[in-house]
Amino acid sequence: MNELQLKILELLLEDARRDAATIATMLDLAVDEVRTIIRDLEERHVIVKYATVVNWSKVDNDKVTALIEVQITPERGRGFDAIAEKIYLHPEVKSVYLMSGAYDLLVEIEGSTLKEVASFVSNKLSPIESVLSTKTFFILKKYKQDGIIFEEHEGDQRMSVSP
Repeated sequence: MNELQLKILELLLEDARRDAATIATMLDLAVDEVRTIIRDLEERHVIVKYATVVNWSKVDNDKVTALIEVQITPERGRGFDAIAEKIYLHPEVKSVYLMSGAYDLLVEIEGSTLKEVASFVSNKLSPIESVLSTKTFFILKKYKQDGIIFEEHEGDQRMSVSP
């Protein structure tokens, strides 16, 4: 990955709505060169998807999000990958991460109710043969996601002191 590709990725990560012409202007490049680089990054699955970050607390939407720590026994020959695949294929699962530390996988799921999330854990996740234990945490409020602060905050309210 060269420096120019990284700059384009960073600009798209900041704002996925930036078009090739805008990026070309920002980087002092030809529009066709930017389009070619973006197309190549898409074809190589470096750019997988263009997404919108939504502050769901501002929408009348009662989704429940949970993070689940999962301890597992890795499968011989496939390690953690086979179990991770069994988990991430469920449509409720939004993210799965292999972690270092006290647990092996961190699973993010979304459901309509607490009961639905609990049902996923007890009926779909825990019965997987290699799963040793789970610990579920419900997200009560998101303050920041993907570098975007959701809460409006006031500036520094301290009084200035001069000598």
